[in-house]
Amino acid sequence: MTSPVIFRRVARAEFNDAADWYEQRRRGLGAAFTAAVEDVLERIADQPRLFPKVYKDARLALVSGYPYCVYYLEEPEQVVILAVFHTSRDPSVWQSRS
Repeated sequence: MTSPVIFRRVARAEFNDAADWYEQRRRGLGAAFTAAVEDVLERIADQPRLFPKVYKDARLALVSGYPYCVYYLEEPEQVVILAVFHTSRDPSVWQSRS
């Protein structure tokens, strides 16, 4: 059964900002980034326990082809996206969201 995926507001903003940044660098790259993140989100929705726990109950899924990862929590009825995060950023930023 596929779980609904819900974004925290800050996570949605990070995702949108990253897609915009890639699109500004080269036309179409933002769409490619968005597709790569959506692929990860589908895998998370289908199998929330597939990815490892990395901090408390938060799990980490890498975005293929980009230096980004998705941090999320598995809840009984849904998956909550905490961050769409560049891997070079300080993890304490997203950890306060879990």
